[in-house]
Amino acid sequence: MRRTKWLAVLAALMVVAGACGSSKSTNAAGPTSSGTGSKPSYTLGILTEMTGLLAADGKVIPPSVKAAEGYFNAQGYNLKYVVADTGTSPTGALTAAHQLVEQDHVFAVIMISAVGFSAAPYLTSQGIPVIGSSSDGNEWTTSRNMFSVFGTPNYSSVQTTTGDILKLLGAHNYSAVAYAISPSSTQAAASEAESARLAGIKVGYLDTKFPFGDTNVGPTVLAMKAAGVDSASFLVEQASALAILQGLKQQGVTLKAPLISIGYGGDLLNSGPAAEQAATGAYFNVPMEPMELNTPATQQFAKNMQTYAGEPQDQISINQYLGYTSVFAFVQGLKAAGPNPTQAQLINAMLGIRSFNAAGLYGTHSVGFAMDQRGIGSAGADNCTFLVRWSGSSFKLVTGAEPICGKNVTGGSASGSSTSAG
Repeated sequence: MRRTKWLAVLAALMVVAGACGSSKSTNAAGPTSSGTGSKPSYTLGILTEMTGLLAADGKVIPPSVKAAEGYFNAQGYNLKYVVADTGTSPTGALTAAHQLVEQDHVFAVIMISAVGFSAAPYLTSQGIPVIGSSSDGNEWTTSRNMFSVFGTPNYSSVQTTTGDILKLLGAHNYSAVAYAISPSSTQAAASEAESARLAGIKVGYLDTKFPFGDTNVGPTVLAMKAAGVDSASFLVEQASALAILQGLKQQGVTLKAPLISIGYGGDLLNSGPAAEQAATGAYFNVPMEPMELNTPATQQFAKNMQTYAGEPQDQISINQYLGYTSVFAFVQGLKAAGPNPTQAQLINAMLGIRSFNAAGLYGTHSVGFAMDQRGIGSAGADNCTFLVRWSGSSFKLVTGAEPICGKNVTGGSASGSSTSAG
């Protein structure tokens, strides 16, 4: 159920993307030293959206990397970062990757981008370690140099997680809305619908043909009302999800379990009062421990964000979880690789990491970076998600979902198709 915010935008951008090539060159970078006896210095390149359609999402990432680097530099490391802007464009992503490798000579790349798929072949050809989020494409499953801090999900597989959540929230008639042009969105909706069925919950409405960017939600609202649904997963952008929720309320329908994949923390709080009002009563999936859990890991996260990046706790967003924990993954790789590793040695060391707990933010759970741990289950650790509810003024923990963890359904797979019980 945990889908990152680029899920819907991804396929739309892929439709207009041209072929992006890569070329072999000799730009291998190693750790640098500023003098005899000094600690090695590592430059990380952040590849993300700083301008364009998803600029608001990308701009929050550098502060989270800064926070994590500040934490480790205080322990004696010498980490720094540079930023390369994709412009929310596939060609821009490839250009940004060339910049990081050929001009900035980065040792590794933190890639949290909707259009990173176009940069991935080039980065792989250069032997660059890439750490970040596998939200943009399947290259994270197959490329040995790429390491996703929330795992590499198989969106067509089926887990019991969604069904378990729906039972916890008392749902009886489920629906899901996903974009037609995004295979991962379509597959996720179908697999979550199957999870609901396996839990004995009716699937009254499944729309896997929702038009990307469409603001006319009227037909969807009326179809959901006619189907009598009391719950829904919205595998679309926040604006579309909230528009549907608002439309349902205007039709006299208040869902018992509206599940939104996008919007936790600063994502919602920076969207304005109208968005906050529309989201009242909605549940949000958080792949790692939400700040409201107030664990040692979230406390350290909040402290580092405030101390080293000047970011308040209540503004922390999902992208910042990903940027922050990517640095922790890099340092875990350094420790495993030994003194002054080459990029190839770091990659090999990270492939041996079978338990990464994201700076403790996975709690007692973990993900692994080994090749045989990829493409299994859903995003996140051990098919787990944390669930929070927006009360209209703050996020509240949901008892029984701190986290809630499902199981893989043996032989379970789903393919998307739209259905309606209307």
